[in-house]
Amino acid sequence: MTASNAKHGTPEAPWNLKTPPGTSDFQAWRDPALDPPALVVQVGKTQLRYQLRCIEDLHAMLKAHGDWMPLGSADEQKPAAAGTVEAWGRDAGNPVKGWYGIKKGLRGRFGMYVPPVLEALGLAEVEHNAKNNRIRAT
Repeated sequence: MTASNAKHGTPEAPWNLKTPPGTSDFQAWRDPALDPPALVVQVGKTQLRYQLRCIEDLHAMLKAHGDWMPLGSADEQKPAAAGTVEAWGRDAGNPVKGWYGIKKGLRGRFGMYVPPVLEALGLAEVEHNAKNNRIRAT
């Protein structure tokens, strides 16, 4: 984690990030005071929340995976492609036994918004192509 990233990631000083393809800006921050503690993602007027432990859990899974993994972002209402970060983020076999997303209707897009946070923290490398991006642990 760089010194500047250590100072960010709070509600007062969120990370200013881009989606992996670089097409959209968003802000993200940790909010351990929420119930449950959350990684908050602000995209325009829409706020998504993922269980805060998703940062450590995703990093651990990627380390164990040992290679590049497709992101596979999808809305909650759409199925996630097998073998992607998105599928893992909603799978009954992950550490939380299901969705990391907290608010029903806004639980998807895990593969779009969580990987850039890991990248900002120096925990992962993310591709930035127009589509079909991948991630791997650092």
